[in-house]
Amino acid sequence: MSRPDLIEPLAVAQTERARQDLLRRLRKVEAVDGTRIQIDGKVLVNFASNDYLGLAQHPALQDALIRAAKQWGVGATAAHLLGGHREEHEALEEKLAGWTRRKCALLFSTGYMANLGALQALLAEGDICVQDKLNHACLIDGARLSGATLKRYVHADAASAKRQLESNAGNAALLATDGVFSMDGDVAPLVDLAGLCKTQRATLMVDDAHGLGVLGDEGAGSLVEANLKQDDAPVLMATLGKALGVAGAFVAGSKALVDGLVQFARTHVYTTAMPPALAAATSAAVDIARFEDWRRAKLQRLVAHFRHGAGERGIYLLDSRTPIQPVLIGASRAALTAAQRLEADGYFVPAIRPPTVAQGKARLRITFSALHDEADVERLLNALARAIAHAQRATKKDR
Repeated sequence: MSRPDLIEPLAVAQTERARQDLLRRLRKVEAVDGTRIQIDGKVLVNFASNDYLGLAQHPALQDALIRAAKQWGVGATAAHLLGGHREEHEALEEKLAGWTRRKCALLFSTGYMANLGALQALLAEGDICVQDKLNHACLIDGARLSGATLKRYVHADAASAKRQLESNAGNAALLATDGVFSMDGDVAPLVDLAGLCKTQRATLMVDDAHGLGVLGDEGAGSLVEANLKQDDAPVLMATLGKALGVAGAFVAGSKALVDGLVQFARTHVYTTAMPPALAAATSAAVDIARFEDWRRAKLQRLVAHFRHGAGERGIYLLDSRTPIQPVLIGASRAALTAAQRLEADGYFVPAIRPPTVAQGKARLRITFSALHDEADVERLLNALARAIAHAQRATKKDR
């Protein structure tokens, strides 16, 4: 009996990606010191990190992690339901719920697992899941794995979402959106979507991975900024590895939601709990994120400086008020060329290409941290103008 080989097609597809300037490659980071990153022996200013508040190397987080590791060891050793749920996890869940103005919260090992688990627990065959065209891949994958019918609406367009919901008016429905879109940096029209879900009797789920810590009172996220309560958006997911600088994720909402996830979210039930030491470090991060408002104020100043300077230099930016500032380049080869020129000038800004973004929308995704300073931004702007001009000349020469 002869069967097709499963490995060989990967090599063929990889060759095709290389031909289209879409090949991805891992690069070893040799050292990190705040906003400086060392790769291939060269120290670069890092404008690719999601460490928006600059907490990943904060001494308070390190101290909390070491203290808890001495008490609990380096691993939870079991799933939450089988003895892996420790004092540190429970305390963190209570703190996250209070911070985000929710009744309860439940920890997951990653954001991807949180979205897969929540969507598979909430949805079933015959239900519909309506999602923004630019949602993160894990929201899309979660809907597909649930067996529900997935429908996509035009990015940030509540009228388009309404049409999709109305096309299946008799089915149970969930509308899922990013709070802040990871590749464009814009904020979802959450008030409009919440109102739509009320009239359509649909459940609103918000993935606030890039909003938590950055937006809203005390950095509590995009829903708090929009003044939306738990009843307006019953399902909140957010990650702990972006603004909080640690790792993991949580889903927050009513007691009925969290109790249900404990029973039916397979990615929570059947995986080892996050290390208690990480939970302790995250708890320290939450305190800093909530009460050190200067970090969010600094981010706002850096973003304003960057956008003003880009306008003066004729650099086209997508419309974003968050620390994610995408510079649209277009062709994948041009984006790669610009990224390589930036690296030669001392800046780490990898090119973002399809399939992460749409064809013809390759870009440089610049992200800011509260640890950057104004001089970093000014020098980046000058280097960026040179890199874009260099990419344009190279592209013309290739033609």
